[in-house]
Amino acid sequence: MSQNTTLPNIDELQLDIPTFDKCQPTQTDHAPRILLLYGSLRKRSFSRLVVEECARLLSRMGAEVKIFNPEGLPQTDTEDENHPKVKELRELMMWSEGQVWCSPERHGSMTGIFKSQIDWVPLSIGSVRPTQGKTLAVMQVCGGSQSFNVVNQLRVLGRWMRMVTIPNQSSVAKAFLEFDDNERMKPSSYYNRIVDVMEELMKFTLLLRNNKDYFVDRYSERVESAEQVSQRVNQRSI
Repeated sequence: MSQNTTLPNIDELQLDIPTFDKCQPTQTDHAPRILLLYGSLRKRSFSRLVVEECARLLSRMGAEVKIFNPEGLPQTDTEDENHPKVKELRELMMWSEGQVWCSPERHGSMTGIFKSQIDWVPLSIGSVRPTQGKTLAVMQVCGGSQSFNVVNQLRVLGRWMRMVTIPNQSSVAKAFLEFDDNERMKPSSYYNRIVDVMEELMKFTLLLRNNKDYFVDRYSERVESAEQVSQRVNQRSI
């Protein structure tokens, strides 16, 4: 029985046929730009210490890294986008090509400190989505036994922000046992897993960063944009 390939509901002008050539990244000279976020303001914040270990690894792999310090970031709706910390965060979001998110687990969830950082990032600034197509690695630290509540929630957030969340992830159990007196992570399977995640993040970032617009381009949005243009042109001709 032959397959009927007739698609009467399709706008043929807006339908893209993916090819291998279209998926090929172009080359660029600058190092991959990675932004790292953590979710605690404690003096000895284990999510910050994990992020700092990640930054060292990423730098060793050739990335340019920046860590956002959430101290002083106001709660959403208490200030506007002109607040210095809000402007700093949004500028870093635009600058980055990939990101690392790490939050402690508190009451079975990410912390308010971490969620507030994401809540300050709009889905669009003008016509630009500041996170769309950027790569993302998700991680969490636990005070007790290993849990995956936070990384699962961060994946939902990453999808909502239209980010490409890599398959690998890290959850560090009893994080208070994993760092020495110099605030460096001890050798362990947890440390090795973090290396795995950073390697994978770099691979995906190198693959996608210069071709992300193609990978996140959507048929539905192309159709909608074409209709809007048509309506505008038709209104002018009346």
